[in-house]
Amino acid sequence: MHAPSEHLERDGMTLRRWRTDEADTVYRVVSASLEHLAPWLSFVSGGFTELDAQRFVERKRTEWDEGTVFSYAILTGGDEVVGGCGLIARIGAGGLEVGYWLHPGHTGGGLGTRAIRLLTDEAFRIGADRVEIHHDLANERSAGIPRRLGFVEVARRPNPQPPTPGEVGIDVVWRLCRTS
Repeated sequence: MHAPSEHLERDGMTLRRWRTDEADTVYRVVSASLEHLAPWLSFVSGGFTELDAQRFVERKRTEWDEGTVFSYAILTGGDEVVGGCGLIARIGAGGLEVGYWLHPGHTGGGLGTRAIRLLTDEAFRIGADRVEIHHDLANERSAGIPRRLGFVEVARRPNPQPPTPGEVGIDVVWRLCRTS
């Protein structure tokens, strides 16, 4: 697989590789979203500090450089960061997992679906033969994105990680395979 583009744009939204100077932005967006995100995301389930935000952007830079996770800020209206998403190399050769989160003020309008469509297209462009989305069974809103994009549910299995406060500990796995 090739490395993904650092900047993707379509349908009035942008996905851009996180920059190390964005710790303040990450802190602001995540802090304003804590109640919404904490039930589902382990990196915020115990709170989120300015130091956590700095570590977040540093980790995202390192993961990109190592080729393990390619993380993007989701932007609308020019420069407004409203969430994050990424391609994660942990499901075996030829596959990439997609992860995503949005500020609650930007859910329900199709933005997440558009972002993940763009990210999935990029995964196939760089050589993935399949893309997966994993979410906890209790996170019913997350299931809407793979359904709308034509992913197929392929498994339900125990999550090996301890569940966050909103989770039941069962991962739902969705898959979309490249068609050409």
